[in-house]
Amino acid sequence: MDRDWDAELKKIDKAMADWTPPVEERAPPAVPTPKGQAPVAPAPRGAPPAAEPRAAFRHRIATWTRVGLALLIGIGMTQWPYTHGCALKFFIYFIGALAVPAAGVWGALSSWKRRMGLAHGLSIGLIIWGLVLVAREMLPRTGYAKQPATWFCPAPAPAPPTTPTAPPPAQPAPSGAGQVPPQ
Repeated sequence: MDRDWDAELKKIDKAMADWTPPVEERAPPAVPTPKGQAPVAPAPRGAPPAAEPRAAFRHRIATWTRVGLALLIGIGMTQWPYTHGCALKFFIYFIGALAVPAAGVWGALSSWKRRMGLAHGLSIGLIIWGLVLVAREMLPRTGYAKQPATWFCPAPAPAPPTTPTAPPPAQPAPSGAGQVPPQ
């Protein structure tokens, strides 16, 4: 059966010409302007609303502040001044090491939202650095290292028992040689 494609396409063209979009998809009416001013064209559909320049600047500063704080935490963990081998000192260090990737994620989310490439790259680097710090402390304690480490400090070894001994014998006083007579 042969179809008349020209007639079919004309029907489709006529239907498309008669179609009107739903109310939600219609463009807003033009904004009336006072005399002497150029008319303001409505924003194209689907385009984000223009943000105020001051608010955009504030958001950029906030993002760089987040990334800067995360960078300071990441650098500060390399300069940790205390031992962190076991017990409470280890857990405090470990919380600090966990803060590095958390702060990196915080900066990465903000920089991704603002489309700030350099800040986002630094944040991703901080996430990786924080995961390295966490792995460096975690892996020896879970059995993945040649030198195992402990979560808690081992108890000190008991002192060997002592046996009571006799006091040393008293030394005889030297004879009168070398003594100075009283005056």
